[in-house]
Amino acid sequence: MNQKRTLYHYPLCPFSRKVRLLLFEKGLSYGMIMETPWMRRPEFLKINPAGDVPVLIEPDGYALTDHVSICEYINEIKTTPDLMGETPRGRAEVRRLTNWFDSKFYMEVYKPLVGEKLDKVVRLSKEPDAALIRAGRANLKRHLDYLDWLTARRNYLAGRYISMADLGAAAHLSVLDYLGEINWERYPDMKAWYLKIKYRPSFNSLLMDRLAGIMPSDVYANLDF
Repeated sequence: MNQKRTLYHYPLCPFSRKVRLLLFEKGLSYGMIMETPWMRRPEFLKINPAGDVPVLIEPDGYALTDHVSICEYINEIKTTPDLMGETPRGRAEVRRLTNWFDSKFYMEVYKPLVGEKLDKVVRLSKEPDAALIRAGRANLKRHLDYLDWLTARRNYLAGRYISMADLGAAAHLSVLDYLGEINWERYPDMKAWYLKIKYRPSFNSLLMDRLAGIMPSDVYANLDF
């Protein structure tokens, strides 16, 4: 029996990154297998017929799919540290912000911006749609304005302490940082918050990620940018 968890992931998938951060923060050891979802490998489809990542394989072989379900599972099997908030209202805020990035940010920024720059070039070898990229960048600015406002008023996104909201947001932003899409100097409070997350040991493996054919921005792995 495999005695360690295995995570099927794609390096620039924000949901894979969120799970990686959570596993480390919870002190759960795991190994990783890179999976390119659009290749539709028959062996991978046997594990997850939906064909997407992340997928977490438990030591006994049990497979968990869907990043939300995986994160909830991890939080239930390892209750410390508590990353879901201190109070009912605090937990509601953590869930609101986590869902903000997993749904709203993903659809308004990741899909039109990263999807065009990454999927079109790497997956389909086609020219990206410039109009969609412009729309994604315009949406990104609105989201970052909100984040800068929020981080000027809170120690972490949902309150005094780090939570799933911070891990989810940082996972998404790290992909955009890899592609050089964030002007950090324009958002000083958000930058200060992101540096706190970036300095955490759980972030180290993300900073080592490299994707063939697409090199990271100059500041991506720099802790003093």
